[in-house]
Amino acid sequence: MFAAVGRAVVRHPWYVIISWLIAAAAIIAFAPQISSVTNADQSAFLPSTSESARAARFAAEKFPGTAGSTAVIVVRRASGPLTDADVQSVGALAAHLAAHLPPGTLGVSFDPRQSIAQDRRVALLGVALRDPASAGPAVTRLRADTTTILTGTGLSAGVTGQAAIVVDNEKAFNHAELVVTIATLVLILLLLALIFRSPLATLLPLLAVGLVYGVSGALVAAGAHLLHTQVGQEVPTMLIVVLFGIGTDYLLFLLFRYRERLRLGDSPRDAIVAAVERVGVAIGAAALAVVAAFAAMALASLRYFTTLGPSLAIGVAVMLLAALTLVPAVVSLLGTRLFWPSRSLSRPVRHHAFAKLGAVVSRWPAIVVAGALVLLGVLGTGLAVLRPSYDPMTQLPGGTEAARAYQDLKRGFPAGALNPTDVYLRGTEPITDAQLNAFAARLATVQGVAGVQQPVRSPDGTAVHVPLVLEADPYAAKSLDLVSGTLREQARRAAPPGTTVLIGGATMSFADMREHTHRDLLVIFPVAGVLFMLILAALLRAAAAPVYLVAMVVAGFAATMGASAWVFGTSLAFSIPIVLYLFVTAIGTDYNILVTARLREELREGRTPREAAALAVEHAGPSVASAAAILTGTFAALLIAGVPFFVQIGFAVTLGILLVAFVVSLLLVPALTALLGRAAWWPGYRSRPKAVIDLYAEGNVEAWGGRGLG
Repeated sequence: MFAAVGRAVVRHPWYVIISWLIAAAAIIAFAPQISSVTNADQSAFLPSTSESARAARFAAEKFPGTAGSTAVIVVRRASGPLTDADVQSVGALAAHLAAHLPPGTLGVSFDPRQSIAQDRRVALLGVALRDPASAGPAVTRLRADTTTILTGTGLSAGVTGQAAIVVDNEKAFNHAELVVTIATLVLILLLLALIFRSPLATLLPLLAVGLVYGVSGALVAAGAHLLHTQVGQEVPTMLIVVLFGIGTDYLLFLLFRYRERLRLGDSPRDAIVAAVERVGVAIGAAALAVVAAFAAMALASLRYFTTLGPSLAIGVAVMLLAALTLVPAVVSLLGTRLFWPSRSLSRPVRHHAFAKLGAVVSRWPAIVVAGALVLLGVLGTGLAVLRPSYDPMTQLPGGTEAARAYQDLKRGFPAGALNPTDVYLRGTEPITDAQLNAFAARLATVQGVAGVQQPVRSPDGTAVHVPLVLEADPYAAKSLDLVSGTLREQARRAAPPGTTVLIGGATMSFADMREHTHRDLLVIFPVAGVLFMLILAALLRAAAAPVYLVAMVVAGFAATMGASAWVFGTSLAFSIPIVLYLFVTAIGTDYNILVTARLREELREGRTPREAAALAVEHAGPSVASAAAILTGTFAALLIAGVPFFVQIGFAVTLGILLVAFVVSLLLVPALTALLGRAAWWPGYRSRPKAVIDLYAEGNVEAWGGRGLG
C-alpha cells in the first residue's frame, strides 16, 4: 500500500502540492479561529450530572439574574489602615460602578459593616457577572474604571475572583503560546541544522509542520463549532508542541531513509518511493500508538479530556497524511539538492558511541537491568507524596493582578471570601423564617466555615440561597474535602423536612473535578495500556514481549511522575498525570518498536540474544537519540512559557522522554530481552513478518548501515 502511495506521489508531485495548498487555504479561510472555541474556565467542562453543575442550573432557574461568576475588587492603602475618608472613597467607587455597569455585569455590592476588614487593612467590593467565559471585557473595564476613579485618593485596587482568574489565565496562556511557538521553532531549527547541515532539509520539516498546524487548528475549531462544544485553552499550545515534536520525528525518519537510498545509488525518485514504502509502516505504527493513546481520553467523564484527546489526534492524523504525500512530493522535486551543501551523501556511517553502549548492554545485561530499575524505582518514590493541585491560582504567573489582589484580600479576610460557597435549600412549599434561621445557624457551626452571608430567597419562597465563607483557600484540598464531605453531610442533615440541598460554587466545582479526574485516571490508564499491548502484539506477533515492553514504559512514566512530584510538590496541576501518561507511554512504545524490531531481525539472522542486543543498541540508537532530541527540544520550550502549568508539562514530558528513550528503550529493553532470549518472542518467533522487520529500522539510514532487507 505504501509503495503505491509513494509511486502515485512521485508521478504527480505538483498535483499533490497544489491540492494540499488549495485544501489548506480553504480550510483555514472558512473555518473559525481556534481561539473562538477555547474556554479558560476549567469548571465549564464538568459533566452535567455533577452536583455543582446541577446547583448552577437550579440557581439559574430559581434565582434569575444572579451571578454566573464573581469578581472581587480589593482596595487598600499602602501606607497603613483605611481612614474614614478612604471608606467614603470606596463607597463612592461602588456607587459609580453600580451606576455605570459594564456589559456582562449584574451589580456591585458594598456594605461598610461587612466589606471593611476589622483591622481596616483592606476593603472589598463584590461584582456579579453573568458568565465567566465572556467576562473578559467586563473585568478589563472594571480594572480601568477603578484605577481612574481612585486616582488621587492614595488608594490602590486590584480585581481578583473567579472571573478575573479566568481572564488573567487566558492572557497568560496566549502569551505562553507566542513564547513557546518562537522557542520551539528556534530549537527545532537548530537541531535540524545540526542533523542535516543543509538549509533546505532544515526548513522543509518546519514549513510542512507549520502548514499542518494551521490546518489542524482550523479542523479542531470547525469540529467544536459543529458539535456546539468548546476545548480547553491548552489545546492550541499543546498542538504546537505535539506537531512540531512528533511531526518532525516522522519527517526525520522519512528523510533519513531517503538519504540512505541515495547513498546506495538509487535515483531521487526511486529513493523517495522506497522511503515512503518503508517509513510508511514505521510512522503509521507510530501514529497509531499516539492516536490510540489520545483515543482513550474519549472515555473520560471530564470534557476537558474528551476534547483534548480528539484535538491532538486530529493533528497527528493530518501530520501522518502530510508525511506520506506532501513532503515526498516536495522531496521528489528537489532531489539531491535537498541536502546541499552537505556532503552527507558520501560520508560513511559510524556509531562508535552506540557500539560501545551496545557492548556494555550485551556483556552485563543483568547489571544493566538492575541499575535501570533502581534508577526508575528511586525516582518513582515521589509517587508517595503526589498530591495534585486543583487550585487555578497556583497556575497563574505570580505577577498577575488576580494573584496580587488575592494576597491583599487575605490580609484582612478569610481566604474563602474570594469565592463563597453556595448552599441552596429547595422545597415544594415556601420555606419559613424559622426553618431558614435554624438551617443557617447549623451551617455556621460546621468546622471550617468562617461565616454565613445574608441568605437570599427565590421569588416564590420555595428556595433559599445561603452563601458561606470558608476559612481556608477556596481551592485548597482542605476546602474541597470540606464541601464534598462534612459540609454537604451536615447541610443535608440540617435541611427541614420536605427540602433538599445542593452545594454549588467554585469550591464545589473543583471538588467535582477532582472526583471525576480520579475516575478518569482509573479508566484511561488501563485502557491505554491494553491498547498499547494489542498494537505491539499485532506488530510483533508475540505475546510475551508486549507485556514487558508496556510494563517498562509504564515504569518510566511512574519514575517521571514521581520526580515531578518531588520537584513541584502540591502545586503539580491535576491534569499532568493523564497528559504525561499518554505522551510518555505512547512515545516510549514508539521507541520500543524501533529497538525490538532490530532485536528480532538480528535473532533471525542467527545472532545470539546478547549479540542481537548489542547490534540493536548500536544501529537503532541513533534513531532513538535523534527523535528524542527533537521531541525533548520542543517540550523543553515550555519551560520558558511563564505559566506554571506549561512549565510543569515541559519538565515532566522532557524528563519522561529522556527516561523512556535512553533508560528504557536503549538499556532496559535490550538488556532484558537478552536475558529472556527467544522466549521473549513466543509464540511467533519462527514466523517472519517482513513488515515488522522493516518497521522503523528501515526508516533510518544510520540504523541499518545500508545493509537493507531486500
